[in-house]
Amino acid sequence: MDALIALAGPDMAAVDTLIRKHMDSPVPVIPALADHLIAGSAKRLRPLLTVAAARLAGARDDACLKLAAAVEFIHTATLLHDDVVDSSQLRRGRVAAHLIWGAPSSVLVGDFLFARSFELMVGAGSMAALEILARASRVIAEGEVLQLTRAHDMDLSQDLYLEIIRAKTAELFAAAAEAGAVSAGATPERCRALRKFGQDLGIAFQLVDDALDYSGETGALGKNPGDDFREGKATLPLLLAMARTGASEREFWVRTVDRLEQVDGDFERARDLMRQTGALDATLELAGGYAQSAKAALSEFGANSWRPALEDLADFAVMRQA
Repeated sequence: MDALIALAGPDMAAVDTLIRKHMDSPVPVIPALADHLIAGSAKRLRPLLTVAAARLAGARDDACLKLAAAVEFIHTATLLHDDVVDSSQLRRGRVAAHLIWGAPSSVLVGDFLFARSFELMVGAGSMAALEILARASRVIAEGEVLQLTRAHDMDLSQDLYLEIIRAKTAELFAAAAEAGAVSAGATPERCRALRKFGQDLGIAFQLVDDALDYSGETGALGKNPGDDFREGKATLPLLLAMARTGASEREFWVRTVDRLEQVDGDFERARDLMRQTGALDATLELAGGYAQSAKAALSEFGANSWRPALEDLADFAVMRQA
């Protein structure tokens, strides 16, 4: 990602300034809690995507910067809400905000950040971009609720799983890229191409995250490995492992995933079963396919310094398991 970070450096410095300015409030807990999470985001992938998409599409002004800051606020708000719903212990390598300030404060500061994001969108002066990001906020919420209603579902299909992550994760990647293209005045074809890039990138990113929960380390994940398993989340590695072990391990999966009656050693056993059945490799292979699809979407654009940098971003999404 070095090339992309270098290219976007001046723009992202301006985005950071906007983020700091708009998370300020006379209510002290709001900037303190927001900063706890926002300061832990080193790469800011989603706002970076907004800036890069705008520049790839030919933007010469700063119209994309407020949209990029809005994207970061939307993302941070969803993380605050998710951590309360999931009772998460860590986020971005730090103690989850709700464990420090309490669940009510985390939820309400998330609401504050959503409100700030819409102020930034309005300030950007693009009704089309406002519509894109407003729709994304609604789709993300729908995806989170759908995931919640299908928690511990051992019969969840791969198609429905992909529908969930397309909504809860990939939609913001897609909207971030599309909004950047719109702010640059790109043609409808180029806006669709960048939306496709963002969506497939987001799916690849989430698939790798789901695999890393069973194969990664805390330092790389920014959370505790095995959190998905301990919460009984039906992610693709788990669904594939359950399907491939069949009746021989049915009682193990029912006890640990459906009833959440887990004991020491269960996570290690689940991880071993995933490796033995090839569930982790299959998940990463699917992620690689989406990354390649994302890169193919950029064929709409000619050669310039931003296109290979975005292609590298797609490669980065699937290389994080290394």
